[in-house]
Amino acid sequence: MHTPIAIIGAGLGGLVLARVLHVHGIAATVYEAETSALARGQGGMLDIHDFNGQLALKAAGLHDAFIGLVFPGGQATRVLDRDGRVLFEAPDDGSGGRPEVRRGELRRILLESLPADTIRWGHKLASIASQDHGRHELTFADGSTATTDLLVGADGAWSKVRPLVSAMKPVYAGISYVETHLHDSDVRHAPSAEVVGGGSLFAVAPGKGIMAHREPGGVLHTYVSLSRPEAWMAAIDFADAKTALARIANEFEGWAPALRALITDSDTTPVLRPLYTLPQDHRWNRTAGVTLLGDAAHLMPPSGEGANLAMYDGAQLAHALVAHPGDVEAALAAYEEELFIRSAAAAAEADEVQGILFGADSPHSLTDMFSNTEEAR
Repeated sequence: MHTPIAIIGAGLGGLVLARVLHVHGIAATVYEAETSALARGQGGMLDIHDFNGQLALKAAGLHDAFIGLVFPGGQATRVLDRDGRVLFEAPDDGSGGRPEVRRGELRRILLESLPADTIRWGHKLASIASQDHGRHELTFADGSTATTDLLVGADGAWSKVRPLVSAMKPVYAGISYVETHLHDSDVRHAPSAEVVGGGSLFAVAPGKGIMAHREPGGVLHTYVSLSRPEAWMAAIDFADAKTALARIANEFEGWAPALRALITDSDTTPVLRPLYTLPQDHRWNRTAGVTLLGDAAHLMPPSGEGANLAMYDGAQLAHALVAHPGDVEAALAAYEEELFIRSAAAAAEADEVQGILFGADSPHSLTDMFSNTEEAR
C-alpha cells in the first residue's frame, strides 16, 4: 500500500502531528509497534507548558479537553534536604502555566481525535529502503510493506528512522533513574505522603536524588536518581525487587526515613531507566522525504520539556506542511531550520538543570533556581 505521509510511532509527538494534519484535511498514517493503545502503561504525570505543549494542543483543537484532565494542585513544588527539612515550597498558583496531567489520558484524547484507520497497531518497523524522489519503502516485522512520500521518525530514543539522516547514536548520560510507586499512600504510606505533599517533591544532593510526585488516587510516583556508571546499574538484578530496592536505598543511608521509604516500600517492581542523550547541537543535512521529531531528533536529559517539545515539534511540522502545499522539501527545510535552533537551546538548558539538581551545590542550587523563578513572576 501507499500512504503520502507515514509517521513511525504513536507517542504524543507523532499523534499531535497526525491530529493537526487531520484538522487541516491532510491524511497521514501512524505505524505503531505496540498491538493496541492498552498494550503497556504510559507512564506518570506530565507538566504541560503554556509556551509549547499547550500551544500544540490548541493547534490540535484539544486544549479544552486537555484542561479537563488537569490534576488539581499538581503544580505545587517542594524541595527537601536529606534530613527531610523543607528548603523551598510553592503551592499550585492556579495559573495553568504548567498543569499536571496523566500521560496516558493525554494520549487517549489524541487517539480518540483521529479517524479509526489512522493508527496501524502491531506494525513494528523492520527495515527502510530509500527509493527515488524522496520516496521510501517500509517493511514491517509481520512482512507487510508500505511506501510513502514523507517518512517521519517519531519513534523515540532508539529511532529506526534516524539512521537515514544522521549517524549519531544515543550515549549514556552518566546517570540512571529507578522508578517506584507507592499506592494508597495517605493510608498505607502516610509519612511518605506527607513529605511529598500535593504536587512534586525534590530531595536532591550531589550525584543523587529522590524525586516524586503525587498522582490521582493517592499514588506516589518516584524517580530515584544516581550518578553511577552504566555497568554498575546494570549489575543490579531489578527482577529481585527486595534486593534491588535495598541496594539502591543503601546509596541514601542516613536520609530521612520517609524519603528512603519511597524506595524501600515500593508496591511495584522497580524499573531501571538509564538516561541517554544525543549531542546538544544534533542536526542533519536535508534528506529528501524524511525528518524526525521528539526524542528521535533531540534526546536530552529530563527537564520537564521532553513531551512538550515532541508535541510542539509535531504541531510545527504540520504547520510547515500546510504552509507549503505540494512542496514537501520546502516544508521540511523550514521545519528543520527552526527545530535545530529550539532543540539546541532546550538541550543546553536540560544539561544545566541536571547540574542544578545533582551538582556540587545541590540542593541549594535548586532552591535558588525555584526562588528566582518565583521572583520573576
